Amino acid sequence: MRSSLAPGVWFFRAFSRDSWFRGLILLLTFLIYACYHMSRKPISIVKSRLHQNCSEQIKPINDTHSLNDTMWCSWAPFDKDNYKELLGGVDNAFLVAYAIGMFISGVFGERLPLRYYLSAGMLLSGLFTSLFGLGYFWNIHELWYFVVIQVCNGLVQTTGWPSVVTCVGNWFGKGKRGFIMGIWNSHTSVGNILGSLIAGIWVNGQWGLSFIVPGIITAIMGVITFLFLIEHPEDVDCTPPQHHGEPAENQDNPEDPGNSPCSIRESGLETVAKCSKGPCEEPAAISFLGALRIPGVVEFSLCLLFAKLVSYTFLYWLPLYIANVAHFSAKEAGDLSTLFDVGGIIGGIMAGLISDYTNGRATTCCVMLILAAPMMFLYNYIGQDGITSSIVMLIICGGLVNGPYALITTAVSADLGTHKSLKGNAKALSTVTAIIDGTGSIGAALGPLLAGLISPMGWNNVFYMLISADVLACLLLCRLVYKEILAWKVSLSRGSGYKEI
Repeated sequence: MRSSLAPGVWFFRAFSRDSWFRGLILLLTFLIYACYHMSRKPISIVKSRLHQNCSEQIKPINDTHSLNDTMWCSWAPFDKDNYKELLGGVDNAFLVAYAIGMFISGVFGERLPLRYYLSAGMLLSGLFTSLFGLGYFWNIHELWYFVVIQVCNGLVQTTGWPSVVTCVGNWFGKGKRGFIMGIWNSHTSVGNILGSLIAGIWVNGQWGLSFIVPGIITAIMGVITFLFLIEHPEDVDCTPPQHHGEPAENQDNPEDPGNSPCSIRESGLETVAKCSKGPCEEPAAISFLGALRIPGVVEFSLCLLFAKLVSYTFLYWLPLYIANVAHFSAKEAGDLSTLFDVGGIIGGIMAGLISDYTNGRATTCCVMLILAAPMMFLYNYIGQDGITSSIVMLIICGGLVNGPYALITTAVSADLGTHKSLKGNAKALSTVTAIIDGTGSIGAALGPLLAGLISPMGWNNVFYMLISADVLACLLLCRLVYKEILAWKVSLSRGSGYKEI
């Protein structure tokens, strides 16, 4: 049985054209996940405020620190020499909890109404993000408090990604999916940019507000989600999209919002008429092992592990790297780091567009990963020589690093979740998305942790670690790239369409 309609939907039913509702869902899910990422970003901006050199600042009259203490203005317990390890531990508390929770989240996402699941996740995420900032106003200096808050926030944030990808997959077919999702996936970078700019307003003062304000915005977005999110096109009498399991004659036609509200999908050996006038039988949810057997899931999952390791290391440590190497203030470093996310927007859109044109998701990812390795090397050595070179290389690195990450987590996940081997059963989408992003989240947890452990030995070693991870991500796609090349050869020699892997 379909989930109940959101209360705010009744206002819009008079305008229930397919294209209008698809635009609404695309915009709403964009804003939802932008808020999730916005609430993750402040910790990377505030890091340089939690531990700073206070020799140039005026010490308060009633301060009890010694005259030779240059860390009196840092926030305990991050005022010690091992502050990088402690900050890395706080990052890792979130990311490990996120990685573990992601494998479970997809299972719940397939069995619970997405509107309730997402709304509850956003409200709780807003709460825990705000609680981290309240540690400033409550004058909390215990490491366990910040670690526990991060663990809880990591768990509740796993409600986001499988749910929004499933929702978008329910509304959009495979045609031009890479380009559409490339644009849509810029929510990650937009959220990072908003989180950086909002956190930067208060980072040099009451840094707790750098967390509280994004937390409140996220909670408000959770209420909006509850009111307006529509999980299935059938809930508002819209035409369901075409997936792999449909008859070939239907797949040859591009998706048309003006088509009849009835379409046909195969489910096993039966063909079920999907009409707006009557409910349809729900397909069974796929098992975890069943999702792993889908061709390409394992390779893309492992590739994302290393690609996300690189991306999240930049996400959490780039502002501190810029502050340490280029000697910028916390706010200036945070503002400059947003250019990496600007490049990520461009890279995600380009990766989607190219992969749609070539029908080569794996090849597109592999080429961008190959180019990313030398660019990271150059950025570390010459990127801080001047503001112009820093801006240009940050944008290029952001595009090449985040392009494959964006493509795998969106278009590739949606493709595999509606793979032809499933015979039209799109119920696997949430589980496949959770497996791919959950595996990637293991890398997201390892990257910042390794950066915290390696950075005391020099930032050069951090970049060598990132380049090595980038190369491994590329190597894991070799089999799929080879199959795509063979498919292109067959397509050219026979003059037929692209044969899927």
